[in-house]
Amino acid sequence: MSVTSENFYKKHLTNLDEWRRLGEANIFPPGSRVELINGEIIEMAPIGSNHSGQINRLTQLLVHLVAKQAVVSIQNPVQLGDLSEPEPDLMLLKPNTDFYSSQHPQAKDVLLLIEVADSSLKFDQNQKLRLYALHNIPEYWLLNIKDSCIEVYRQPHDGVYAEKTTLRAGDKITLSQLNNISLNIADIL
Repeated sequence: MSVTSENFYKKHLTNLDEWRRLGEANIFPPGSRVELINGEIIEMAPIGSNHSGQINRLTQLLVHLVAKQAVVSIQNPVQLGDLSEPEPDLMLLKPNTDFYSSQHPQAKDVLLLIEVADSSLKFDQNQKLRLYALHNIPEYWLLNIKDSCIEVYRQPHDGVYAEKTTLRAGDKITLSQLNNISLNIADIL
């Protein structure tokens, strides 16, 4: 029997239990920016000042607008099945009495998920888009810093979003899950 590269090299995919044990064992150096996507440990790019400024702007705007209608979660994990636990830039979550301190939110808890993309644009437009659609995240916004726009994805079905809209300054959007809340895109960009 000969050993080929196909037999010799295999990915080791990890699940959430193993992922959490790795974290508890401090396997990753302090300050590591990693997330679990489809069983693979993915290193995230460092956050630049423009990226963090966009998150701060969105946070201030959304905290004010959603008041007690949703929990605003910043760069915290969301459990998506047994193989993924991404840390999106911002999420609006269904209200929860313990503010998700007893367990991470799951897809069913997400009202809106936002990724701010500069160097991660292609990854967010492809792998993360498919992941969020597969887990039926009802509304995914991709704040595309490079092109000064927001890509809005809605109506997930069978791992794809049926609706995509690109919005720019001058446009307005109403949240699909909190339809009493509308935003001017110029306030975000």
